[in-house]
Amino acid sequence: MTSTRLVHTVGVGAIEWLHAHRDGFRLETDVDPEVGFLERFKPVGELALICKVLFREGVAGSRQAELARQLLDHAWRNTLDGGRMLVRGQRTEPVSPIPFEVYLPFKELGYSQPELEEGILLNHRLLSTAAFEMPPVRRLGLSAFQRRFGLQPRPPEDDVVGRTWLGRTPEPWTVEGHIAYDITHTVFHLTDWGERPEALPPRIADYLALWLPVWLDDWLDLQRWDLLGELLVVDACLPRPTLDERAWEGFAAAQQPDGAMPAVRAMPEGEPDEVFDLVYHPTLVAAFASVLATSRALSRLATAPA
Repeated sequence: MTSTRLVHTVGVGAIEWLHAHRDGFRLETDVDPEVGFLERFKPVGELALICKVLFREGVAGSRQAELARQLLDHAWRNTLDGGRMLVRGQRTEPVSPIPFEVYLPFKELGYSQPELEEGILLNHRLLSTAAFEMPPVRRLGLSAFQRRFGLQPRPPEDDVVGRTWLGRTPEPWTVEGHIAYDITHTVFHLTDWGERPEALPPRIADYLALWLPVWLDDWLDLQRWDLLGELLVVDACLPRPTLDERAWEGFAAAQQPDGAMPAVRAMPEGEPDEVFDLVYHPTLVAAFASVLATSRALSRLATAPA
């Protein structure tokens, strides 16, 4: 069985690195809206999602929880200017789901921006919002976020899951990088980021139980740490996680002494902002995988026969 200490240590290091590099969660306020003003919001939203999982699972140490809260406060106050940058983003691209997707985990953690919420409620009634074209897995995620916000999902999640790659359970040997990321996010959305493993349809859970160990081996051998981390999260979202020992040992060995996790093979080189942009996501994923796997491991120990 995978060492709970090893798994937990990965998350501790990841949060330490993210906190030390919190200024990397930045916006480009003077960028031309036509070339992606909203793109820089994505890291902030991912940070909020992972910190929400950390608080929800309750397995973080006191220092780890304190650093996560400081990260959130910094992102809300400094990066998002108390949510006002999200209002600006919504005005820039009224039917883009990005400001809403970034805001939701902050709202669930007690932050509030009333003007943005008024816009969210208005936009939800627009035909253009429902007609906004996006891949099925993204549509599934948006419907899940609408449900969590208290809105009627448009369309319902059950109507979307069958259109995703994973929902069709195709030939497992056809999986490559882009498909694998779609697989992981389909699982995240169906289980509310690991909160409800029982919400994973049995047919999909059985398919993953059979083929996920193979994919873990593949991406471990390829040293694709970002994707391996997401697949380790998927494992922790299953009704019966394997907590794959070989995959976790390889993943932990790839983590740098300062807590950073490279995306592929070794750490990149370059200017600090450039390195941050390449490393923040796999490091966030490392924290996410660590928290969920630690929680599952402790639950297993608690229910094991004496």
